[in-house]
Amino acid sequence: MAGRTKSGAAERKTARKNDPERTRQDILEVATEEFATHGLSGARVDAIAERTRTSKRMIYYYFGGKEGLYHAVLEKAYADIRTAEAALHLEDLAPEEAMRRLAEFTFDYDEAHPDFIRLVSIENIHRAEHLAHTASIRSTNLGIVQTIAAILERGRKAGVFRAEVDPVDLHMLISAFCFFRVSNRHTFGTIFRRDLSEPALREKHRRMIGDAVIRLLQGGAEAAVAPAAAVTPARARRSAGSSGRNPA
Repeated sequence: MAGRTKSGAAERKTARKNDPERTRQDILEVATEEFATHGLSGARVDAIAERTRTSKRMIYYYFGGKEGLYHAVLEKAYADIRTAEAALHLEDLAPEEAMRRLAEFTFDYDEAHPDFIRLVSIENIHRAEHLAHTASIRSTNLGIVQTIAAILERGRKAGVFRAEVDPVDLHMLISAFCFFRVSNRHTFGTIFRRDLSEPALREKHRRMIGDAVIRLLQGGAEAAVAPAAAVTPARARRSAGSSGRNPA
């Protein structure tokens, strides 16, 4: 039995030597959990090396150090959700359906990826100082703003969206509700005696965010929406690039 265990470990080690990208992805997967659980200061590179059957030296070779690994984990976390959003092909759906689908997807994704929520929370504790030095994250996240702007434009042309809403603000509205349910579920649940993981309540909230977004865009909450010029995808790119705000 011991011989087979040793042999299996040797096979995995050999496979990694022959597949550097797999090694890198294995390290990122374990590092994501380590940073999400212990934060940047509490995470241990030695623990990541042990769990991935690599070495601290190899991790430093791939990522340049602990902070470099943390930056790579952040990059992957944001890239993963943006890739999943792109796979929805929202451009093929009618505007109302596309916007509801995006809201529901965000809800489901955040529920299924609590490590992503914890990583973003940790980076906010650090005032986004590491994210600010990771240029690719800004460009990676620009896509979702452009997608929302395109849906809004299509909806206005079709006459189904009457309210003028900035795409970054709408992204924040959707993200805020979905993010909060995961990040604050323990404190909120304890204070108000609500189990946010309960299936019926979860489904109610999932439907609620979709309804709220559509009602807002249809003009059902005009008093809460300040008049604004129409926001096209091109204008969204300029707005996101000059505002210094990063979609979260």
